[in-house]
Amino acid sequence: MIHIEELVKKFDDRIAVNHLSLDIAQGEIFGLLGPNGAGKTTTIRMLTMLTKPTSGKIMIDGCEVAHGGPCVKAVIGVVPQHFNLDIDLTAWENLELHGRLHHMPAEVRKERITELLEYVELSDRANDMVQKFSGGMKRRLMIARALLHRPKVLFLDEPTVGLDPQVRRRLWELIRRLKGKGLTVLLTTHYIEEAESLCQRVAILEKGKLIALDSPVALCQRLGAYVVEWDEADGCKTKFFADRAMASEFAGTLTTTTTLRQTNLEDAFVELTGRKVVG
Repeated sequence: MIHIEELVKKFDDRIAVNHLSLDIAQGEIFGLLGPNGAGKTTTIRMLTMLTKPTSGKIMIDGCEVAHGGPCVKAVIGVVPQHFNLDIDLTAWENLELHGRLHHMPAEVRKERITELLEYVELSDRANDMVQKFSGGMKRRLMIARALLHRPKVLFLDEPTVGLDPQVRRRLWELIRRLKGKGLTVLLTTHYIEEAESLCQRVAILEKGKLIALDSPVALCQRLGAYVVEWDEADGCKTKFFADRAMASEFAGTLTTTTTLRQTNLEDAFVELTGRKVVG
């Protein structure tokens, strides 16, 4: 569904995206991870035609982004990181405006808006002004707006940033339901557990370069299924093991307090980037 070939973006003498190549399948939930400045948002902006690449090739559903503007816009939906709803309009009016911009017939617009407000659980707030909405409600409305014209690919740039854990998990369930409808989803996130929970594959970027590409499970298995953590004078130490018995045996040799747990995607991220916190 998405083909990226040797994609490069330069800003003066800085390379934001450095020869990125990726293929994303139809119906896949795919994640882009990396510290701030890694090139995630710049990549999304190029895929959604908000920024022109310096070089490289992007194909979405068989259309080349560089030459197929209307063709590409018809098959993509975009939920940006920052809220960009019209707060002086109601939820319904925001969706109505988007439908008109996509030249959707009036009856189709009405049916689709009704369907999507129900889908994102905002039917009872259809005629409320958006300025009264919470952050989670605004994010759900933005997802509904992006889905209005029935795109084949949905881009989510930090979809749950700034939301509390309960609202974040509610949105996770909404995103999982999109996969069930055959939609391809590409998301960027600062929350490692979000990518681990939602994505079939993730790409980790560092300074514009692709440094890892695999499923969260496979990335963890590269390190070992279990990890032992313990404290020393110069900080927390970790060691990975293929099985729990080996990890337990090693932990028994330590004289300090230890933690034995399963390896997670954050461990893989730290090993690859040297960064504990994405941000």
